[in-house]
Amino acid sequence: MKTIFMLLPLAVLSASQNVEYGQIPLEEQPIGEIPLQPGSVLTTEPLTIDGIPLLGFGTWNLKTNCSEAVSWAIQTGYRHIDCAAAYGNEYDVGRGIADGLLKTGLTREDLWITSKLWNDHHDPNKVESAIDDSLEKLGVGYLDLYHMHWPVRTGSLGRNYIDYRDTWNAMGAFVENGKTRHIGVSNFSPHQMENLLNHTSHTPSVHQMELHPYLQQNDWIKWHEKHGIHVTAYSPFAGTNPTYQPGDPEHLLKNDVITKIADKRGCTAAQVALQWGMARGTSVIPKTSHLERATENFHSLECVLKKKDLEKIDELGKAHHRFNNPSKSWGLGLYEGLEDSKGEHKEHS
Repeated sequence: MKTIFMLLPLAVLSASQNVEYGQIPLEEQPIGEIPLQPGSVLTTEPLTIDGIPLLGFGTWNLKTNCSEAVSWAIQTGYRHIDCAAAYGNEYDVGRGIADGLLKTGLTREDLWITSKLWNDHHDPNKVESAIDDSLEKLGVGYLDLYHMHWPVRTGSLGRNYIDYRDTWNAMGAFVENGKTRHIGVSNFSPHQMENLLNHTSHTPSVHQMELHPYLQQNDWIKWHEKHGIHVTAYSPFAGTNPTYQPGDPEHLLKNDVITKIADKRGCTAAQVALQWGMARGTSVIPKTSHLERATENFHSLECVLKKKDLEKIDELGKAHHRFNNPSKSWGLGLYEGLEDSKGEHKEHS
């Protein structure tokens, strides 16, 4: 395998020289220690699921230096890698995982690896071939979590329609045969979640969705907590992903509220945004192709926010904005009953 470690910029190596590679299981980090009042500290735990590190490394749109970035993330201390068949880079992610494990002396069991089923494999007869393909490309014997990427099936003629119950039941077999430890969903609406729970014996372990200070979905998170379903937040920096069109809100990492809190707490804006997400009990999966930013994001674990900081960030939710909404291009109604489901970006009380 090509040696990636030697290609890392000296500046990055210098900035991270205090990291003990392979010795940082995230679930043991003091995530989200938030002083509530003198003498009291709240340590946030994941909502329900065991073992999922609250800080993960995302791979959506990770292309040119994908293997290097994933390897560096593992060397820096990330133990949660989020992948998907639709990202088109699972082979490169797998090379990065292998290299990162080699450099750190860790084993597959030390990582939490997530992947996702794409819409063109919702046919129950195609589901198993999809997970097998992901396992082969990633070079791992099993997944920790396998999501249904969308409640959407793409037919042979390219037509999209809502379809998920039969697909979900087929996915349940993967837990029984050891191909994944957990199964989950992504981008479901409240009605779809209720319908799924009413017709399955396999409650989703995790629901992955867009969450950030501009799209907080507090009531939706509480619903998942009530039903024992962990929540993972994608796009924790709001509209910074190059796939998104510029939205109404100000760039999150340049927002005055975020930057002022960052200056006051000795953190960066990105670290504040990530710590806010983890303090809610959700896992966050920031993506970056810049190795120095991956290191910066990892140190969000050391960013301590006070209750008044969280309250100020919570106020940003009044100008809510959903960036990832393919409803029009797919000809479907998605996110029904959720904040900003139609792209209207209305303020709410």
